[in-house]
Parts: sequence; structure tokens; C-alpha cells
Amino acid sequence: MFDYHIHSDFSADCETPMEKTIEQAIKLGLEEICFTEHIDYDYPDASIQFEFDLDQYDKKLKEMQIAYAGKIRIKKGIEIGVQPHLLDRYGALINEEAFDFVICSMHTTEGKDLHSGDFFKNYTVEEAHQAYYEELLHCIKNYKNFDVLGHVDLVKRYSQEISSKDYHDILTEIFKEIISEGKGIELNTSGVRYGLESGMPSVDILKLYKACGGEVLTIGSDSHVETTLAYQFKESLEMLQAIGFRYVATFADRKPVFHKIESLT
Repeated sequence: MFDYHIHSDFSADCETPMEKTIEQAIKLGLEEICFTEHIDYDYPDASIQFEFDLDQYDKKLKEMQIAYAGKIRIKKGIEIGVQPHLLDRYGALINEEAFDFVICSMHTTEGKDLHSGDFFKNYTVEEAHQAYYEELLHCIKNYKNFDVLGHVDLVKRYSQEISSKDYHDILTEIFKEIISEGKGIELNTSGVRYGLESGMPSVDILKLYKACGGEVLTIGSDSHVETTLAYQFKESLEMLQAIGFRYVATFADRKPVFHKIESLT
């Protein structure tokens, strides 16, 4: 079992030391985990700064890899929060630093954060979702240096209403764009923790991704505390298998390694 979306106290919204998370992962029998700390340049909420010391992060990861060698594999990842005006800056970051795995997420739309609700105020729910997906499509058309898209339908988590549309038309464009580049998506199981009916993306979007030919798929809990590691993984893997997915991926030096789902359930 592998958890490929985890945060530690290097992320501004997390206070959990790496050691706590690693010890819990070993207790759960996880073979491999990947820390994917937040970098959201120019985040619109001035009360929080999603940046950290990359040299210290690298040093800490190496210390953990040595300390827990033989017990668990620990990979170095990053979760970048893209905005259209920041794509060159993220390109420089990823070119200059060495990561095993890069998640491309979008936590803002039109320069507004999603979590406070400000973005939704002047839109119908359908307009807000459409704007979110259009900006995501723009970003992935113009930025390629990542491995998977994080929580593709994150907008659902913060929306106060359920949209009447499924947005499969624009999601198909997004998936064709990333699939042609050999990139994938994640199943982020935190959706249920936050009151959604499923992880992110939802089952219909996972089916659409597969229908588009998508094969690269990681699974992550988006844990900020050690107690949510591998949250709902058993149920999620069974669901993926029912849809028809045969593999989940881990990464090494930005290259996917595929693992049969049947061997994990």
C-alpha cells in the first residue's frame, strides 16, 4: 500500500512532524509514502504563506530516509498550486529542484482562494465550476512539468451548492491534454472526510478518465495529521478495480512505477 499525498509541518497548514506520520505509516503496514508539501506562490489569503525552505526540506527527507531505511520507503514530492500568472515561476522551481513526484493542483480561481467562499459570491454554482475548470485547462495547456493533477474536482468541496452539470466536456479536454503527455491524476480520498459522497475526483469523473484512455493514477489521503493516513484506501481500491483500473502508480525520479490493484486489496 502506498500513500502519495501527505503533508508535514513543512506545509503552512500542517503541524505534524514527519516522524509521527512515518511511524504511523509503518504501523499501518504501508510500503511507501510520499511527502507532497504545499507551495502556493502568491496565495490570495495574506494570513497564510504556502512556501518553505527547500534546502531544509531536502535535508530532512534524507535524514528520514536514512533513519527508516528497511522499514519504509520515503519519497520526496511537492504539491504546487498553479495560477495562470505563475506558470513560469513554477517551471523554474521544478527545473532547479529534484523531486520524485510533482502534484499540480489548483487551489484558487481568478486570483481568489476557494476555501473562504469569496470566489463563489458573484457566480451561479454552474458559472463558478465552469470558471474553475476553464482556468485549470488553461494552466495545464501552458504548464507541463508535473506528474499528476491533484483533486481535479476540488471546486466541489468548497461550493455551497451541487451543480446540475457534470462538466464532462471540458474535463475530457483536460484529460486528453494530460494523457497525451503521459501524465495522470490522483484519487484524493479526503473528499469523504470533508463531506463529499466520494473522494476527489468523483466516480463519474474517474470513469471518464478511464474512457479517455487514462492509466496513470495515484492514491493519496491528503493527510495533515497522522491519524488520516491511508484513509478509505481499501474501499477506494475496490472501487477503482470495479471501474476497471488495474494499476495504481508510485513514482521514482518523476517516472511512474505501476502496481497491480489486485495485489493490494
